[in-house]
Amino acid sequence: MNRLRTRVTTQLLTRRALAFKRHLRAAVEGDGHGVHQARVASRRLREAVPVLATGLKGSKAGKARRKIRRIAQALGSIRELDVTLGLIDELAARNTLPRLALEEVRSRVVKDQERRRRVMLKRVGRINIDKLDRRLRSVGEALQSAETDGWRETLAARLLKRSKTLAAAIESAGGLYEQERLHRVRIAAKKLRYAMELAAESGARSAIVPVRTIKRVQDTLGRLHDLQVVQGYVSASQAAPSTRTPQDIGLEVIARMLEDECRHLHARYLSSVPSVHHLIETTRTVIVPQIARHRPRPLKMNLSSKRRESHQALAAAAGHAK
Repeated sequence: MNRLRTRVTTQLLTRRALAFKRHLRAAVEGDGHGVHQARVASRRLREAVPVLATGLKGSKAGKARRKIRRIAQALGSIRELDVTLGLIDELAARNTLPRLALEEVRSRVVKDQERRRRVMLKRVGRINIDKLDRRLRSVGEALQSAETDGWRETLAARLLKRSKTLAAAIESAGGLYEQERLHRVRIAAKKLRYAMELAAESGARSAIVPVRTIKRVQDTLGRLHDLQVVQGYVSASQAAPSTRTPQDIGLEVIARMLEDECRHLHARYLSSVPSVHHLIETTRTVIVPQIARHRPRPLKMNLSSKRRESHQALAAAAGHAK
């Protein structure tokens, strides 16, 4: 058995599982940053589990992935409104927009946030975290004893498919400022990014720069999406019955400013499209062949990551000894 290969897969899973559990605890305690980090960690873990578990039997990988997905869905709606409130506070800090109109929009978001937070906590409370932990350990044990590296071919195929999906989404969006099509580009970029991160951490060093490139594009489109969510709340406030003409004018001022900023972000996205096309070509001609045909050395963890995993291993050993 090639210990290097099984150690790489176990290491990739362990990093993601530990990060997910750590951030999930903070999310359940009401920490807004923890909610965001838990969602990101859940995506990375959901990406890794089916790839790394390729060809494994009896690992309960499918059940683990479904539980992770349910948790991510529970966290999703509240995270969006946390970001929306943060953006409204950011706009208020500029001191250039009508404060009363901003407060009206903010109060509308807060009401939705409180309702969604109750739903989130209820959904997360129904999920047996201990069972999820056991299932992830089962996957880890199966990886440790595996004698196949079929996961590399699976990852290569996934990278190729997702790069094609991103290329199609970009072509469909064209140069138009069309919200739904841009949303599809953002989702396709996000999915490719998490697969690309897995490739980079497994040792495909040619994937490191593409990860950074796609993250910049994702950040631009993410900011655009977040501002569009605020636009929706501004529109809802404008549609509500009102007899206060100055406040209605204030909402119009906010709406125009948001539209201008969204158009600016769209222009920034368009300027990044050539680099994304280059990334897609690099994925097809360099990264995919490297993952599928070669077995590069995995990226080394930094010192803090090594210490954290060492502590986790010692704690797990102590638990078994008891």
